Amino acid sequence: MNINTSAAQGPTSPQRPSPRKSSTYLIEGVLLFVAIVWGVNPVAIKIGMQYLPPETFNLARMIIASLIALIALALSGSWRRPERRELITLLRITAFGFCLYQILLIAGLQRTTAGNASFIHCLVPASVALLNRLYGLDRLSRPVIAGIACSLAGVLLIVVGAGKEFSLSGPHLLGSLFILVAQTCYAYYMIAAKELQASHSIYQITAGQMLLTSLLMLPTTFPDILTVRWLDIPAAAWGSLLFSGVLGLCLCNFLWIWGAGILGTSRVAIFNNICPVFAVLAGHFALDEPFGPLQSFGALCVFIGVYITRRHRPAAPPASHHLANTPRKSA
Repeated sequence: MNINTSAAQGPTSPQRPSPRKSSTYLIEGVLLFVAIVWGVNPVAIKIGMQYLPPETFNLARMIIASLIALIALALSGSWRRPERRELITLLRITAFGFCLYQILLIAGLQRTTAGNASFIHCLVPASVALLNRLYGLDRLSRPVIAGIACSLAGVLLIVVGAGKEFSLSGPHLLGSLFILVAQTCYAYYMIAAKELQASHSIYQITAGQMLLTSLLMLPTTFPDILTVRWLDIPAAAWGSLLFSGVLGLCLCNFLWIWGAGILGTSRVAIFNNICPVFAVLAGHFALDEPFGPLQSFGALCVFIGVYITRRHRPAAPPASHHLANTPRKSA
């Protein structure tokens, strides 16, 4: 599961050009939109899983996302025939990153508390920063560390303020481990996806990962899909599937990869910790869940953490890290 950084960095231009301030604000506005959608997404998923089994719901929304991504790819006209090496790279990134993340996340949510899941999943920025440091892609600077710590503290306050239980007893320990591995897989996917951006459009990367994930999930879940009477499920379930598949999976992952390719994974990953803020707000208005002063202060800490991290400009790693000290890509 090694990462080939030469494709992302290039031998002659190791440091990405800094986007103009106006472009940066636009990209960060788009990432804020992604955080809002992903924050509301758990509420939509809860509604959908009232009518469909978790694994069936997960595969159904993945198939919807795949169809939309393939249509977008066809309309963009940006498809390029991939080489065998690139197909292997896409399969590796999808299997060990995006697909495994989806499977472990659902498995973890079924076995642990919402408090455990919310807090552990917000370790994604820390995992991205550590993987970037491991592979010599970005220095682990003080602003990044301070921003991640501040946002994690904010998420903890939000979870505690919502009255969500923390527990590592019994099945909660296994569920928490699933979530921990899931967020590590997503961090790997964020960084490794940059390998393909030098040779393929984001349309093709998104369509490829959605389609492959659907195919990888199909063998174990397909029999359950056949037992569902799809014409009889209510409009709320269909709305949940469309929201989660079209927006939560297809559009937002497309925008996430696009933003990470411009701003860098460390600065983009911190926006992941905004999601619990909007998750609590969505739960408050849609499901009548509590939202009090402690959660408000937690939300403030999250946004302060994002502000601190966004001031960080990734520096070029030492020249010795570009190829010589970078783990070799395994085919």
